Amino acid sequence: MSATGASEDTSARGAPGGPWWWPRRRSMVLDIMLGVASAVECAAEGVGFAHDARMPVAFGVLLGLIVGSTLVLRRRWAIAVVLISIAVTPAEMGLLLGVVGLYTLAASEVPRRISAVLAGMAGAGTFLVTMIRFRQDNAQNDWGSALWEAPLFSLTITLALTAPPVLLGLYVRARRRLVESLRERADGLERELSLLAERAEERAEWARNEERTRIAREMHDVVAHRVSLMVVHAAALQAVALKDPEKASKNAALVGDMGRQALTELRQMLGVLRSDAPAEQKPVPLASVAVAASAAAEAATASAVEPAEAADADAAGPRLAELEALVGQSRAAGMAVDLSVEGEERRYAARVEQTAYRVVQEALTNVHKHAPGASTRIRLAHRGAEIAVLVENGPSDRGAADAGLPSGGNGLVGMKERVSTLGGGFVSGPTEAGGFRVSAVIPDRTRAPEPDRARTA
Repeated sequence: MSATGASEDTSARGAPGGPWWWPRRRSMVLDIMLGVASAVECAAEGVGFAHDARMPVAFGVLLGLIVGSTLVLRRRWAIAVVLISIAVTPAEMGLLLGVVGLYTLAASEVPRRISAVLAGMAGAGTFLVTMIRFRQDNAQNDWGSALWEAPLFSLTITLALTAPPVLLGLYVRARRRLVESLRERADGLERELSLLAERAEERAEWARNEERTRIAREMHDVVAHRVSLMVVHAAALQAVALKDPEKASKNAALVGDMGRQALTELRQMLGVLRSDAPAEQKPVPLASVAVAASAAAEAATASAVEPAEAADADAAGPRLAELEALVGQSRAAGMAVDLSVEGEERRYAARVEQTAYRVVQEALTNVHKHAPGASTRIRLAHRGAEIAVLVENGPSDRGAADAGLPSGGNGLVGMKERVSTLGGGFVSGPTEAGGFRVSAVIPDRTRAPEPDRARTA
């Protein structure tokens, strides 16, 4: 019965403006006041009931006190309170008990069919008692009345006592349910926003890690290759400084050129980092985080389907057209390099060409480090929708497996990461002749149009 007696004040739990127990205490005070008023009313009406029933007045007063005080329990046992008010209707007591009981019953979570039945019973009882009392008063006072006056008067009194409390209780019940549904929806939206904010933070952290990896890879490729060539030329310069001053001067010029090229590429990378850095960090509202998270999710999905599209706009980097110059630098350092190109040359996406260039660059750097003086063969094959790169070197002709250059072991890992990011395949390993082979196949999902065809179009 306690579950069905939840009343209109349950929505006040946890309301702002005071402690959590304040709404409940206020409701308890209101119930006690209503119970006292109902007990006083029923006790006064019990005096008349005792005279009519020819019973002791004390009994009528005591009955009225007991019946009226049950209104205190209206929130827990609303059905019982209404049943008691219906039971005492013939005694013409419990007006406040009946009105408040019907309101509480309609506002509670009792099924509507039960509320309708009890309200109908209360209305029928009120109608019969009123009509009987009306006829008795007319008979005692010898008042003449038409047949329709008693039903009309009784119906008016019945509607006045039952309809307003029931309608008001139904309104309060509907309003409470609306407030609860809105609160649940707000809680759900807050949880969704929190979840989106967490996902946005995870994506931001993932993007930062990816950017760190990319920057480290670019720094390694630029610095390692240039510095390796500079070390090789410096060693050659030291060897011929006294014997062949002209050659020593040429090697010194090459070292300076390579150093300037390395500084230029590093400046380009640092300039991109400075331009992409945010000028000011400001707190972002939770709703804005959710919008940004949704946009990031869509962008991540698009980049996962076609990762080369996003990188195609980044044209600041080496291209395949610069491969001859790269090979020329290694030849100037004394390496025998053979470059062959197969297939019809064409333009690729910027990221594809940069990856192919970096694979060749890192492979040449490894030859300078680990197989100085070894002959190297570079094969570049243009295929339908991909480009294949093969770099293979023989054993070192100096009898040493290492030139003394430092190595962090990240070159092959970086090449594999670059190729795998574009959905390609990468294989590396020693050859039977004692050399080393690096092979990569890079797909081009966003192939740029050929210049000749673009002009004719």
